[in-house]
Amino acid sequence: MKAIKFWIGLYLLFLAASCNKKLDVLPQNTLPSDQIKTSADVQAILFGGYSSFQSSSGFGENFILAPDLIAADSQINFVGTFYDYLAAQQHTVISTNVIVGNMWPGAYNVVNIANTVLDKINVVDSGDTRRSVQGEALFLRGTAFFYLTGVFGKPYSDGAASTNLGVPLVLKPTYVYDSSKNSPNKPARSTVQQCYTQIVADLQAAIALLPEFNDDGRATVYSAKAMLSRVYMSMGNYAGAAKMAADVINSGNFGLVSYNSAFNHDGYGPEDIFGVLNTSQSNAGTSNAGLNTFYIPASVGRGDVQIDPDFYNIFDDANDVRASFTYKGKSISGIKGDYTSKWSTFFKTVPVIRLAEMYLTRGEANLRAGAGGTGDDPVADINMVRERAGAADLGPTVTVQDFINERFRELAFEGDRFWTLKRNKQTFRTGFGYDNGKLIFPLPQREIDANPNLVQNN
Repeated sequence: MKAIKFWIGLYLLFLAASCNKKLDVLPQNTLPSDQIKTSADVQAILFGGYSSFQSSSGFGENFILAPDLIAADSQINFVGTFYDYLAAQQHTVISTNVIVGNMWPGAYNVVNIANTVLDKINVVDSGDTRRSVQGEALFLRGTAFFYLTGVFGKPYSDGAASTNLGVPLVLKPTYVYDSSKNSPNKPARSTVQQCYTQIVADLQAAIALLPEFNDDGRATVYSAKAMLSRVYMSMGNYAGAAKMAADVINSGNFGLVSYNSAFNHDGYGPEDIFGVLNTSQSNAGTSNAGLNTFYIPASVGRGDVQIDPDFYNIFDDANDVRASFTYKGKSISGIKGDYTSKWSTFFKTVPVIRLAEMYLTRGEANLRAGAGGTGDDPVADINMVRERAGAADLGPTVTVQDFINERFRELAFEGDRFWTLKRNKQTFRTGFGYDNGKLIFPLPQREIDANPNLVQNN
């Protein structure tokens, strides 16, 4: 991460002028393309993509908290004073909602950074450096498109991916587009199927290029395989998901630790496959933005996100330490409640993908795929995760619902519940079916106003 810190100052010059621009508008004060001349220039821009993932519009908050607010059922309660966040939990989000207004341009800023890097890749020093930079850019872009498509488009699982609208697939940097008011090439929305095809292509290409090891906070081949396993699970490609998860597990590069030691690290912990680093100088926010801000009780944080008391009902073993990985506090408005210890400390790494998820993915995917699965037996995989949490083994057989429940116990408050309910076509507790239009966000109104080719969600 030393390189990222070194180049972050240059990137901020690039980001400051571009991060608030509309998707279809060419930023006027960004670093001109003809001034991106050296390998160092391109790598500085790449590191900006990681910084955007770190921000509140990315994994620093929105990519994790927004899906959890939509899938708040028996998981979290928003007790704060920001109505736009409560609206996400109540499924009453409108096109001017602040989460929508931050998440969309933030993700597309990552896409534009990745596109710029890919456009200038021949400037990068040849050999391993160029391969890694190219692979990292593809990883960033594929991941950003995955989260955009999932939150702003209907789920792949509803069977209409070829007609449902996803998001615009912008595959070139903004400086190559005509940004005039009446330009005919303002981006339209691609279908969900087209979006997933691009996501898979980006991550597969990244896998072919990325190194096995990299600085903490930067993508590796296993980061891309783990992310692709998520994509494949959403698509119902269980054989593919099992293969990707098995490759990560079998690498031997990661290991489960005691559950209480799996979070709040400086740098990566042993089971972190990809994470977003934070420091006191570089973080997603400490007052009105950021996961930790919302999850840490007052007076250190805001304490706006508390554990729903019904969450404890999912646990089936009194010895399961995950049920007690909590503490008490109160919100900034004085409401007392329980808080997860996963996000209890400022300036620590946000784990985006952990090894425990790979065991649960491989086990469920093999169970669904039937004979010929990749890796260990599903019972062994689910019990690997349970044993390290102190819960009794399941068996001699397990069901898909066992894996759905185990994912909830293991991955609660990490953004997983939204994706799991949707891909399994399960009804949300609020009564909405998995493909109800209320369970996706509307496109930002400012984008609709600026681009006549964009169609709003109903």
